[in-house]
Parts: sequence; structure tokens; C-alpha cells
Amino acid sequence: MQNTSSLSRETKTSEGLSTKTLYLVETALMIAVTLIMGNTFLGTIPTPFLKVSIVTVPVALAAMLIGPTAGVVCGLVFGLNSFFTALTGESGLLSTLFNVNPVGVFLTAVLARFLDAFIVSNLFPIFKKHLGKVSYFITGLLMPLFNTVFFMGLLCIFFYHSDFIQELAATKNATGPLSFVIALVGVQATVEAAIGCLLAGTLGLVLSKVLHRA
Repeated sequence: MQNTSSLSRETKTSEGLSTKTLYLVETALMIAVTLIMGNTFLGTIPTPFLKVSIVTVPVALAAMLIGPTAGVVCGLVFGLNSFFTALTGESGLLSTLFNVNPVGVFLTAVLARFLDAFIVSNLFPIFKKHLGKVSYFITGLLMPLFNTVFFMGLLCIFFYHSDFIQELAATKNATGPLSFVIALVGVQATVEAAIGCLLAGTLGLVLSKVLHRA
């Protein structure tokens, strides 16, 4: 009887380690995808008029398929990578603003992505419980939409009154922060949300069935 109990505990421990290992591997994989998409052409869809970002897609998929924590981790990686590109001069807007307020750039790049990932990743289980399959498409839509809202919101908080942004706002005939945001990214944000809804939603739904996460 003692041997059977011991074997049972060992089996449970083994299963626990296996589950933990799988979780870490899947999270690491989504982190890698986030970094690859954030640093290569794979993270954008070129159109005749816009450069549409889809880097929020792996963040959304991590939240849908692995869990809220994985989604938040990938969101942080997205934000930290964005801040790194600002440091290296590869991010035109943030690199320029870094000389104005480096702390503001850090918060705009990182905090915006953290808030986006944290809120949407934790909303997904609620959506899934009440809305079923539709929850994948809602999450795919909200991730890029909230990313834009938080990013541009923090950008305006820290930099709207800077000379650079004021000059940019003047070229867009913007009379205030809201009109500036709409003029600068309104169309792009709408396109990114639509693509995120279709792409992340479809991938999330299909992969959840393949991986038996539905």
C-alpha cells in the first residue's frame, strides 16, 4: 500500500513537471515569435497607403492558448523591444522623443503594452465563458485597439506639448490631443484592429482546437 501511494505521488509530480515544462516551452516560443515579428518585416503587412503592424497577434495568441500570464509576459517583451529600438535609433518617433524625455519614452513603449496585455489577457477567460468562439475574435480585435489607445494616450501625456509633437500636430491641422491622435493613427488603428480580429481570432480558434484548448 505504501509503495502504491509513493508511486501515485511520483506520477503526480511527474505530470506536474511535464505541464510546467510545456507551459514554459510554449511561452518561450511565443516570446520568440513576438521578438521575430517585432524586429523583421514579418511584423508588418505593407499596403499601398499604410504600414500595418501585427505584432500584437502573438501577444493575443499567448493569452488565448497559454493563459493571461503568458499574454502579459509577451506584452512586456513587445514593449521592452520597442523601447530598445528607440534606444538604437530604429524607432523614428520614439527615438526622436527619447532626447526630450527618456522616462516618458520608456513608459510609452513598455507601460502601454503591459496595460494592453494585462487587461485583454484577463478579459479573454471572461469572454470565453460567456461568448464561446466569438471571444477569440473579440480578443484579437481588442489587443491592437487597446495598444493604440494606451500608446497614443501616454504619448500625448508625456509629449503633446513638446515642440516636435506640436509641429507634427500642425501638419495634421490638429487642434487638440484627440484630433491629433485621430489624424495621425485613426485609419491605421482601425485597419490594425480589423486585421487583428480576423488573423488572431482565426488562428486562436483553430489552434485551440488543434491543441485541445477549446
